[in-house]
Amino acid sequence: MVVFPNCKINIGLNILGKRPDGYHNLQTIFYPINIKDALEIIEARESVEQVLFSSSGITLEGNEQDNLCLKAAYLLKKDFPQLPAVQMHLHKNIPVGAGLGGGSANAAFTIQLLNSQFSLGLTQQQLIKYATVLGSDCPFFILNKPCYATGRGEILEEISIDFSAYKILLVNPGIHINTAWAFSTLTLKEKSAVNLKELILQPIGTWQQTIVNDFEKPVFAAHSEIGSIKNYLYQQGALYASMSGSGSSVFGIFEKNNHPAINFPAHYFYRFV
Repeated sequence: MVVFPNCKINIGLNILGKRPDGYHNLQTIFYPINIKDALEIIEARESVEQVLFSSSGITLEGNEQDNLCLKAAYLLKKDFPQLPAVQMHLHKNIPVGAGLGGGSANAAFTIQLLNSQFSLGLTQQQLIKYATVLGSDCPFFILNKPCYATGRGEILEEISIDFSAYKILLVNPGIHINTAWAFSTLTLKEKSAVNLKELILQPIGTWQQTIVNDFEKPVFAAHSEIGSIKNYLYQQGALYASMSGSGSSVFGIFEKNNHPAINFPAHYFYRFV
């Protein structure tokens, strides 16, 4: 069986403080984006190993044991020892280290696919509970609808956002941003109460003055090229532009009748979504 994990962007990302468990409390809007990986899971009837994993497409960095698809499969196997050995293949198309949540999506889709393929009977809330163990962005991909997120990203409230009159240009320069490093660069200060759930209801033209991503300042300081992309999108008429997550992807929201110039280096990943 094959599924197609999609990615997300963050519209606003406020880091509110560090928690006793080492995570950070935050406030953000998750919005699903139609750029996808492909994940296949089949039963491996003759395998001695419980989970076999292979990949193609964009090269995955790090140790295979750290792959979230594998972690998701073994997490379920702890509670469902009757799960048979499986062969997993991931074709990677979503840029990595890009603030798009591709790894989190892969993990969430893994547990959903195992649940449906082997009739585990897990409810949506149970799937969200498993996803929370795997990572802060993972629960969003169980719902996979526009959400206002708080806590460390696992407290989700579905919201309505109408982008029917707009188009989104997503740009990734191929710079890998380590999320742990990005968090380490933040200077956490007491913040006045800002409610993204209310700000998102205001006209998009006002977002430039009100909706911010706290990671932009340190990431742009370390990688001015990423900040230049945001400036370029505004020069081309974006109503709102922002970095997604901890970077390095940047998106711009344009009116549908605006046809911005696209003049990026050949190694950039960019697409209207």
